Amino acid sequence: MWNQACSPSSARKSGHKAGKSKKAALQILPCTVSQLLSASPVSSDAFAICDWELNQVSVVGVIRGLSPFVTNVQYAVDDMTGPRLNVKQWVSAEDGAVMTFASLGTYVKVIGNLRNFSGQRSLLAVNIRCIDDPNEITSHMLEVVQAHMELFGTVFDVNMNTCLASLSGRCSGGPLAGGITPHGLSTVRDQVLHVIRKFSHRDVGISLHDLRTQLDYLSTGDIRSSLAFLLNEGHVFSTIDEQHYKSAEP
Repeated sequence: MWNQACSPSSARKSGHKAGKSKKAALQILPCTVSQLLSASPVSSDAFAICDWELNQVSVVGVIRGLSPFVTNVQYAVDDMTGPRLNVKQWVSAEDGAVMTFASLGTYVKVIGNLRNFSGQRSLLAVNIRCIDDPNEITSHMLEVVQAHMELFGTVFDVNMNTCLASLSGRCSGGPLAGGITPHGLSTVRDQVLHVIRKFSHRDVGISLHDLRTQLDYLSTGDIRSSLAFLLNEGHVFSTIDEQHYKSAEP
């Protein structure tokens, strides 16, 4: 089980943005792709979820892309909670000659560490294995809910895709699992709206350039299509020009 690898004694103090917060080095924490892509950066190569610093994590998804190289293999893993996650697995010359790559369309379980490669978040895989039993996919999602409830004191609704009431007040709401948020928005659109809201205190709102910087794990096409939908539905509006946006909701 996931919690057998978690040790309370691993809690430590470390800097997080402007202040210091209590962290815990979590080992093999079950996560969704959306959680990893929206995790808060702690340093250039470390991330945290709900103020807890990540160590190893596990995700379950289907392989949508495969790119073998001399020193590594890169996969695009999709669990339908958000954009595809880039997974990188290093291989030695000896391993590469005999290694059998997981094929496209195969469900896999990946265990690894979230890293930042050239500005792109990637999961550096320690282990990748194919999933033969469909029940393991459901089991992983249940473990995601259980792990985060026990560690963060929060309730996670996989179907509604949100982090609900936090007893400690440390976990801000956001897209975590599933595909539709309580606002009736897709995960990607909700992430775009969430960032726009964060910058709506500015007179001019947030520019498209800054929005792309904040959501560097999303494609420009996804951001633009999400903006078009949010504008049409009245969730956001343009300010000084068609490149700056504010939320119409508090």
